[in-house]
Amino acid sequence: MARARRGMLLQCDPSIKALILQIDSQYNDIILEELDDTHLLVDPTKVDFIKHELNRLLSKNIYNPMEEEEEQQ
Repeated sequence: MARARRGMLLQCDPSIKALILQIDSQYNDIILEELDDTHLLVDPTKVDFIKHELNRLLSKNIYNPMEEEEEQQ
């Protein structure tokens, strides 16, 4: 018998999908189904958590020259 689950469809580029997969590998309860290269079905209660973790990961990769100046002083 088929079982229905509630999910939210996320559309993103492959690089963001890779980051979401990385987040899911740590917590194992975010992604319900990988649909294709740009679509994921995720737990709707985890959407805010995904946004927060993506912002955290992306902020690590942003060059901020002001931070570099502060470290040199």
